[in-house]
Amino acid sequence: MGGGTGFHLFGPFHLAILGLVLGVAAGLSLASTRTPIVKRRVRYFAGSFLALNELAWYTYRYRSEGFRFPEGLPLQLCDLTLWLTVFSLFTLHPLAFETAYFAGLGGSGMALLTPDLWAPLCSYPTIYFFVAHGLVVACLLMLIWSKQARPRAGSLWRAFVALNAYAAIVGIFDAVFKTNYMYLCQKPTGASLMDFLGPWPWYIAGGEALALLIFCLLWLPVRRGSLSR
Repeated sequence: MGGGTGFHLFGPFHLAILGLVLGVAAGLSLASTRTPIVKRRVRYFAGSFLALNELAWYTYRYRSEGFRFPEGLPLQLCDLTLWLTVFSLFTLHPLAFETAYFAGLGGSGMALLTPDLWAPLCSYPTIYFFVAHGLVVACLLMLIWSKQARPRAGSLWRAFVALNAYAAIVGIFDAVFKTNYMYLCQKPTGASLMDFLGPWPWYIAGGEALALLIFCLLWLPVRRGSLSR
């Protein structure tokens, strides 16, 4: 993809961003290997930065577009996982972290791999997109790598059910207000894995199967430690 945005999928700039996300995750993890007080401060700093970045985006959209209902609400999957990640960073709540882990690494990770961009490359919307999604992935990896949080046994299915319940609520909203949150009514305009899953509504069923596969893959690296608890 690229078009008028100037972005090229898996080009040098894209690969640099993906490498930077892993670097930030590693840096936060290393900073969290000291005392419990330092770990907590790193978590709080990351959570505060992630939340403030999101609030700044809300302010920018309100000033540039005004309040738009029903299409301007933060109901996308990445909105949910971002705030679950913020909540997890401040509380280490097990269920919130588990849902954020599977949905965040699966959803925001996929968004980073196949970005659905609409603004020019060197613009605030594009910068925000990569900062928000990249920090979600980096913060979740930091919690895992620094051993501050870990999915429990059965967390894969709990997260899968919770996200389907959320999707059902959003789907009802889409049907009533003719919106397309979570791409339940139409595929993204940019290149994505949904392009290989058939037309509507079959790509939704394919997306369910793909999500479950991704969740299973995300479960494998944490399975041993989770089952031993």
